Amino acid sequence: MKRLLFAVLAISVGFTAGLVVTGRLHVAQTSTAAPATGDQVGTSTAQATPAARTMAGLPDFTGVAAGAVGAVTNISSQQVVRASNSPFANDPFFRYFFGDDAEMFGGRDRRESSLGSGVVVSSDGYILTNSHVVGDNTAEITVLLADKREMRARVIGTDPLTDIALLKINATGLPVVPWGDSSKLKVAEWVLAIGNPFQLNQTVTLGIVSAIGRTNVGVAAYEDFIQTDAAINPGNSGGALINARGELIGINTAIYSQSGGYQGVGFAVPSNLARRVMNDLIKYGSVRRGFIGTLEVMPLTSQVAEQLGVSIDKGVFVNRMTRNSPAYDAGIRPGDVIVTVNGKDVTDNSHLLRVVADAPIGSTITIGAVREGKKVEFRVPVQAMSTGNRPARRREGSGFGIR
Repeated sequence: MKRLLFAVLAISVGFTAGLVVTGRLHVAQTSTAAPATGDQVGTSTAQATPAARTMAGLPDFTGVAAGAVGAVTNISSQQVVRASNSPFANDPFFRYFFGDDAEMFGGRDRRESSLGSGVVVSSDGYILTNSHVVGDNTAEITVLLADKREMRARVIGTDPLTDIALLKINATGLPVVPWGDSSKLKVAEWVLAIGNPFQLNQTVTLGIVSAIGRTNVGVAAYEDFIQTDAAINPGNSGGALINARGELIGINTAIYSQSGGYQGVGFAVPSNLARRVMNDLIKYGSVRRGFIGTLEVMPLTSQVAEQLGVSIDKGVFVNRMTRNSPAYDAGIRPGDVIVTVNGKDVTDNSHLLRVVADAPIGSTITIGAVREGKKVEFRVPVQAMSTGNRPARRREGSGFGIR
C-alpha cells in the first residue's frame, strides 16, 4: 500500500513539474522583446534580442515570383559584323600603328549572335533589355515569350552609355512587371533576379541589395548601378531585378567575376534611369543628354592633390580637354580641380558625367573649381550631346564582365 501511494505521489509531482516547464517554454517562445529596464535585470537574453524573431524564418516570395516570371523573355540577336583577315588583328602593337580599320589584308562579313533576357514593360509589346544583348539597330531580334510564343522584334533604340535598349513586338495583352521607384531602395533589402542564365528560361534567384549608386565599375560610361548578391550569370543580361513587392527596380546588366561565373557581385541599371532612357527612345529615338565638352578627368587622390599643391580631398582633376567646347570657352583649363556643380559636391568622375548629362539642354550650370589653390567659378552653357561628341567609353578594372 505504501509503495502504491509513493508511486501515485511521484507521478503527480512529475506531471505538475512537466506542466510548469512546458508553460515556461511556451511563454519564452511567444513573448515580445522589450527594452531592458531596472525591473528586468533577470530577464533572459533570448527574450531581449529583437533578432530572435526575425531569424525564425524567411519571407515567402512564391507569389512575387509567379507574378513576374511571365513578363521576362528570352532574347536572341544576330547581326553582321566586318572582321579583318589580318593575322595581327588582335595584336595591340599592330593596331597602334595601323589602326582598327586597316584593310591591307582585306576583310570578311560574319554573323555574330548573342543571347540574353528582356522585361515586358507594357502590355502592347515594349521590352527593355541591355544594349550589349541587342548589338545595334540593324540586328535581327527574336523574342521568346514565357508562353513559348516566338516573335520578331523591332529595335526602337539603343543607348550604349547606360547599356539599355528598347524593343517592340506586335502583341497585346502581355503580362507586365509594374514599375518600382529605385530611389527608395535600401541596402540589405530583399530582391529577386529573373532571367535566362545559360538558356534556362525563367530562372529566379534571391539575394539582397548589396550597395546603391555604385560607380566606376567600368561597364558603361554612365554608371549608377544597384549592386546585388542575387545570382546573375551569362544570359541574365536584360532580365528583371524585382523587389519584395513584385516591382521592377532594375535591369540586370553585369557581374564581377574572375572565373566567368557567379561570385556574388552583380550589377543592375536602376529602374528610374532605365525608364527615363525608355521614354526618350520612344519620344526622340535617342537619349537627350547635356554636354559641355570632352573632358578627361581623374580622381583627386592624396598623391595628385600633393603634386598640385592643394589641400582639398574631394573633386576631380581635369587632365585633358578639347578646345572647341563650352567648358573651354567658359574658362576651364587642364590642371583645374572641379569640386562642385551648381553648389553640390562632385564625388567622382562618374558623378560629374551624370550631373552634366542630366542638366537641361540650353541651361547654364555653375562649376566650382580650385586653380593654384584659389577658388574659381565658371558658368558653362549646356549643349545637346550628339553622336559625334559623346564621351569615350572607358573600361577599367579587369574581372568585370557584361553578362
